[in-house]
Amino acid sequence: NIALLEVVEKLSGGKTSFAENPVQNISNDYYVVNINNEFHPAVLEHYLKTEFTRFQINTNYVYALYNCHSDKMMYGKFISKNQEPPNYKVIQFPKHKNLVYYFSIRFPDKTTYLISSLRFWYLLTFALIIILLVYVYSIYTIIQQKKFSELQRDFINNMTHEFKTPLSSILLASEALTKQDQVKENPKLQTYTSIITDQSHKLNSHIEKILNIAKNDASGLSLKPQRIILLAFIQEIVNTVKQKNENISIEINIDSDISVIADEFHFSNIIYNILDNSIKYCETTPIITISSFKDSKGLYLKFKDNGMGIPAKNIPHIFDKFYRVNTSKSDEVNGFGLGLFYVKKVVKQHNWKISVENNSDKGITITLFLPF
Repeated sequence: NIALLEVVEKLSGGKTSFAENPVQNISNDYYVVNINNEFHPAVLEHYLKTEFTRFQINTNYVYALYNCHSDKMMYGKFISKNQEPPNYKVIQFPKHKNLVYYFSIRFPDKTTYLISSLRFWYLLTFALIIILLVYVYSIYTIIQQKKFSELQRDFINNMTHEFKTPLSSILLASEALTKQDQVKENPKLQTYTSIITDQSHKLNSHIEKILNIAKNDASGLSLKPQRIILLAFIQEIVNTVKQKNENISIEINIDSDISVIADEFHFSNIIYNILDNSIKYCETTPIITISSFKDSKGLYLKFKDNGMGIPAKNIPHIFDKFYRVNTSKSDEVNGFGLGLFYVKKVVKQHNWKISVENNSDKGITITLFLPF
């Protein structure tokens, strides 16, 4: 409309005033423009091109002038932005009885042109909607995960608390029984009370582990890094493990001068967990080899066993919380699937890396990478 109004202004020389808007929008792509003054077709075409260029209107259009002498609409010209001959049929322009000096103009490609000119804004709007949806979904997911985490933590805390109370009573009762003369004199009763005490301690250790995991999830691990002589450190852990499991073989191939910076408590728990799994998931006499080597990037600490191995499809998930590989030994081995989850958490907190692979013959090899 504005471009056509400018054309009217130029054709009338600014001398003609109008009681109403001289540009009438008859339909979506058809306009009738009242001039109220004689004008030459060539001048009209010149001003149309000039004003449309100034307002960056680059679509095709067809115009016609009213000839008051013949009382007919004279077909003017098809103006194409591509300067190509039109493929359009001759357009019939109707007459308007109340006007004398006027021209009509039609934009046959107006809809296509508008869509094309707004394409960038359509794409931008679509992109913004996608970003907004992703953002909303992310916020929703984070809130849901937070709620789930809180529910899980509350459940674990309540569950472990409910377990610890009766468990403490069982331990007190079993310790009292072991001091009774009747129990001391009867080997069978000694065996039974010993089983009760041992299993109660084992269950208590599992509960403590669950509580520690829940606590660490809420507040994160608190590390106290210090320099550790690796060989002596691992040898002490191996000696403790051998005291509980006499029928095992653990070979250590580590240089005596190697030291690492780590949290002593959590690092020892990593090694205990790895050795404990190697022993529990072995169908024969456990044979474990602990070795180390260095390269330009860091220290590699390897734990190789002769256990059952892990199906390749399960390896990516063994560090997930509560995940346990379904094997023939799973039902026989006590646990909650928290050991390796804890190991992964400690490794990540130290900025180390851990990997697991099946051996070519039997068992698995767990590799800890400690970068320099």
